[in-house]
Amino acid sequence: MSVTELRPNIDHWQDRVDLAACFRWTERLNMHEGVANHFSLAVNEDGTQFLMNANQMHFARITASNLLFLDANDPETMDKPGAPDPTAWGLHGSIHRLCPQARCVMHVHSIHATVLASLADSTLPPIDQNTATFYNRYVIDEEFGGLAFESEGARCAAMLTDPKKKVMIMGNHGVLVIGSDPADTLNRLYYFERAAETYIRALQTGKELRILSDDIAEKTAQELEDYPSQAEAHLREIKLILDGEGSTYAQ
Repeated sequence: MSVTELRPNIDHWQDRVDLAACFRWTERLNMHEGVANHFSLAVNEDGTQFLMNANQMHFARITASNLLFLDANDPETMDKPGAPDPTAWGLHGSIHRLCPQARCVMHVHSIHATVLASLADSTLPPIDQNTATFYNRYVIDEEFGGLAFESEGARCAAMLTDPKKKVMIMGNHGVLVIGSDPADTLNRLYYFERAAETYIRALQTGKELRILSDDIAEKTAQELEDYPSQAEAHLREIKLILDGEGSTYAQ
């Protein structure tokens, strides 16, 4: 039996397994930040109850069972034993409280996305298929206000009102990606980092960029949005690889 088919007596078990696999794969791709950065997943209808990684735990050690279960509307969360990281609570708690469409939220300081976020102009021009994926589908936060405590988290959440824009390029900070579930969100995060890398490497050549037309960029982005089951297949294959290696993520 696959480890992902085991069902301990813990609520939201399959959600936990899927999210834990995302942490492990993000660490493998070196898109993590040690014991910083966080992923969260809403598990109730209005999105206010969510799973998130525990405070100061490395992505490589996260398992399905050690994910925190939190309520964005609980004002006593930070006073309880095992409270989450304060910045994670500020950012993810605010988003799950204010943006019900953000079922899954992934925030990292991955290298190329952060380089993009550090440029005076953080736009991502459509120069290939991956960069075109995000054409007119991201928002740039130009007002970095320090660590993402609750007021900063609420400010960021207010920028995620357009349902078409599921990536926030956090100026001077990193990237935040939202989606419908772990598969959808991880797939978007992965391809955004790939897109940012392509753009940064293209800039390093010093040569003129070949930029797609608005019409072709939008057509490509829509075609990729409509492409069947890619995100689900991506996470399925990740879990099969981890299972084959005897990973503990699903424990």
